Amino acid sequence: MTQRVNYIQQCPDLFKKYSEFNNAIKAGSVEQTTLILVTIRASQMNGCAFCLDMHIKEARIHGERELRLHHVAIWRESGLFSARERAALAWTEVLTKLPEDGVSDEIYEEVRAQFNEKEISELTFAIMAINGWNRANVAFRTPPGSADKAFGLDKAGLS
Repeated sequence: MTQRVNYIQQCPDLFKKYSEFNNAIKAGSVEQTTLILVTIRASQMNGCAFCLDMHIKEARIHGERELRLHHVAIWRESGLFSARERAALAWTEVLTKLPEDGVSDEIYEEVRAQFNEKEISELTFAIMAINGWNRANVAFRTPPGSADKAFGLDKAGLS
C-alpha cells in the first residue's frame, strides 16, 4: 500500500500543535512505561501499523522487555503487568472503543483505585492523543518505519 497523503507536510502548523499536545502529555505525572503500553494497545485495537511500529520501537529504546510487548494484546491473561498498568490498559480499551452505554462505574472505579484524578485526566488525554494519531495514520496509510530516522527510532535496532 502506498501512502495517500503526507498530512504532516500538508498541515505542518497543525502537526506541530498536535505534537506539542502530545509532548505535554509525556511531561505529565503518568510514568512513561504506562503511556507507552497505552499507545501500543490503542494502536493494536485501531490497526495502526505506523503507530504500533513506532511505539514498539520507542518501548525497546526505553528498555521495555520483549515478552511484555508480546503480551500487551493479551494483557488480561498475562501476569506481566502491574495493577496500575492493567487499569490503564482497561481504560485505554474502553475509551478507544466506546461502548453504547458509556464507561461503566466498574471500569472507572478500577482506574480510580490506581490513579489520582490528575493522573486519570492525563491518561485520558494520552488515549485521546494516540487515537487521533491512529486515525490520521490509518486514513493516509502512513508506512511503518517511514519516520524512524526523524524520531530517533532507528536506535531501537529493529528493522
